[in-house]
Amino acid sequence: MSYLMYLRKSRADKEAESRGEGETLARHEMLLTELSVKMGLEIGAIYKELVSGETISARPKMQQLLVEVMQGMWEGVLVMEVERLARGDTKDQGTVAEAFKFSNTRIITPMKTYDPSDEFDEEYFEFNLFMSRREYKTINRRIQRGRIAAFRDGWYIAGTAPYGYEKVKHKGDKGYTLQIVPEEAKIIKYIFELYTAGELQEDGSYAQFGSYQIRDRLNELSVPSRSEKPWSASSIVDILNNPTYCGYQRWQWRKVQKQMVGGKIIESRPKDADCEKVRGRFDPIVSEDTFNLAQKIKAGKPLPINTSTALQNPLTGLVYCAKCGNLMTRQPSNTRLRYAVLRCANSKCSNISSPLSLIEEQVIESLKEWIPEYNVEWPEQTEHEGETTLTVLENSISNIKEKLNQTKKQLNKTFDLLEQGVYNLETFQNRRSTLDSQKAELEEELKRIETERNRIISIEQARRDFIPAIEHLIEAYWEVEDIMTRNSMLRNVIDHIDYLKTERNKKGAGNTANFTLNIFPRIPENR
Repeated sequence: MSYLMYLRKSRADKEAESRGEGETLARHEMLLTELSVKMGLEIGAIYKELVSGETISARPKMQQLLVEVMQGMWEGVLVMEVERLARGDTKDQGTVAEAFKFSNTRIITPMKTYDPSDEFDEEYFEFNLFMSRREYKTINRRIQRGRIAAFRDGWYIAGTAPYGYEKVKHKGDKGYTLQIVPEEAKIIKYIFELYTAGELQEDGSYAQFGSYQIRDRLNELSVPSRSEKPWSASSIVDILNNPTYCGYQRWQWRKVQKQMVGGKIIESRPKDADCEKVRGRFDPIVSEDTFNLAQKIKAGKPLPINTSTALQNPLTGLVYCAKCGNLMTRQPSNTRLRYAVLRCANSKCSNISSPLSLIEEQVIESLKEWIPEYNVEWPEQTEHEGETTLTVLENSISNIKEKLNQTKKQLNKTFDLLEQGVYNLETFQNRRSTLDSQKAELEEELKRIETERNRIISIEQARRDFIPAIEHLIEAYWEVEDIMTRNSMLRNVIDHIDYLKTERNKKGAGNTANFTLNIFPRIPENR
């Protein structure tokens, strides 16, 4: 058996790279390759891990390595240090140790070769894993203390700079700070101005702007976001909530929290409005008064009527805009509208929204029209006739497969006859060309008959299941109160729906269904 080479970049490696010591993985690969040549080892594969995760669950290549080691696929694993294999908790360390021990897979490093069957090597290996974990904890505490000290001293320690700033190295110091990007700063000021003061209208009044209106205004003006994508309402809210713009920075605003759910550790990053804040070593874009005013306005806005996270749209994932192709989404009722509407998620699209309940009613009415339509398209056919057709097609498929296998055997034999000298090169090429053509014709015929067989099976299944499913849906739909169940019932018979509305309803005619629904059934296209 051959050997596996495992390469992983650590935090210390990144620091070394920043000092100009070269790319870590390339340097380690060269050293381990030289070691394998010196020891006469055959390298069967090289796994490179570019993530510096604390646990095995965050390292997909390490997971693959352990599975293959436990299956006994490798004689040994080459790695720069034992610490590269596991620096996680005792559970991870035990997993690694057991995998190598029970599969009797060797661990080869430039300093030492560990033989799991040797008692002393096993103890030394486990001791190294334990010490690597302690070292990791020590390094992590030191780094965290340094980060907290730098944060409280005003240095910017986050990975990327928010919109309106760029991250720059402070001359003469190790820390980073923020520098204002003038073009982006103008947009930040404009966002806070629209939110806190509104915009002067022709009649002399000021129109109040929320996150959705600000989003639409920026997209109408073609203001570029940092990602070059259209602005979203959530990004506007994040800007309005970010104290960086008034000169402060946050610590552990979205601290990672771990929970045990179903036997697995699940990580979440909830927002903490009461996290620690300090004055940063950078200039603010808006005044502190303006920022605080924005927070007061936001706190004074009414909460949505229904804050439940349960599904509230029975047409979720089904209705698409016929103009731009985007998924239609539910917009809850507000002070102007007393009902939820279905609207296109694209703020630049001119497709007009309609009440969600009205669209839902029209979908069910359209399904009622399907029953006589599809009964006409599918004339009565006895079960015996369908079975006879399928039997004939299955026999044809079996015969073609037999001929195809025989042709493949003949094709393989031509190579043997060439090697034995029975065929000269010209005879071999002619014979091979004939058999290749015959093989291609049989494969094409097999594909055609299998397609026809599958089409008939689909028709029979649709005939047997589709109409009864629609009839059951129409009978039971309005009796079901659970929105998720309604959505599941619709998805069972509908593939998707195209929605189009070009004219707004006249006053007093809000319940008029002046829109078009093109409903695509979830059945085979070739009936």
